[in-house]
Amino acid sequence: MRINEAGGGAMKGLNRREFMKRTAGAVAATMAIPSLGTAQSAKLTATTVRTLGNTGLSCSLLGMGTGTNGWGGSSNQTRKGRTTFVSLLEHGHAQGLTYIDMADMYGSHDYVKAALKNTIQRDKVMLLTKTVARDPKVMRADLERFRKELDTDYLDIVLLHCQTDRGWPEKMRPCMDVLEEAKGKGQLKAHGVSCHDLGALKRVPETPWADVVLARINPFGLHMDGSVDEIVSVLRQIHDTGQGVLGMKIVGNGDLRDRIVPSLQFVLGLDCVDAFTIGFESTEELDGAMGHVAALYPA
Repeated sequence: MRINEAGGGAMKGLNRREFMKRTAGAVAATMAIPSLGTAQSAKLTATTVRTLGNTGLSCSLLGMGTGTNGWGGSSNQTRKGRTTFVSLLEHGHAQGLTYIDMADMYGSHDYVKAALKNTIQRDKVMLLTKTVARDPKVMRADLERFRKELDTDYLDIVLLHCQTDRGWPEKMRPCMDVLEEAKGKGQLKAHGVSCHDLGALKRVPETPWADVVLARINPFGLHMDGSVDEIVSVLRQIHDTGQGVLGMKIVGNGDLRDRIVPSLQFVLGLDCVDAFTIGFESTEELDGAMGHVAALYPA
């Protein structure tokens, strides 16, 4: 099974010794990989409905990513072609997945729009998208364009995409104000930030404006913004504030596709991740991941 996630770069596969070393380190650092039936008392499935902090929003535990190697208006998903990609979205939703992760740079809005026109009911799905706007005028234009591209009156979540500067709460304030204004008008339900830097991530719990954060997390530290224990510590701080926490890079940009089971087990065992997204390129990948989650919590 081949599973990928948005983002660039590649790493060589871990050998067994390194795999065991990193797994042991992750367990010792976070005490988060559960023995089955202990850390999670309730059975979890990919379609378990989770609440995102204090946002009032809820979605399936597993979300469908649309931006594998996404940049410049396209991604591995969109490059599959309209029929294949739209069918994949419809298939996932038919299986009970209600969270779709998008971004302007992925070029996926129009494909999701087609799925919404076909079989997915707008009020049965949580739509998250991201903007790279750094100017308030551009931000306003983006919000209007996004709603038109998706043919929806409102967006569930809009994130400031790929923040790598610890000073983002100050530097992005004009754009943040635009998002807050749009939220007040009912054009979106929540706003937040997608972080790609530990310093930027650490600013989230002290920034009440951020309703939701999207952060990179897996038990092996691959394609993350710090060590496993550092990231988990910050995510717990964020979660404790009542902010919603969404995970990404669960399979390390595809580098952990052969180790998806321990990675899923790790993230499912965390007490600070509300839901997470994986970029699928086929129905087989999607069904496989759902099956892995179910197998971790047998009836």
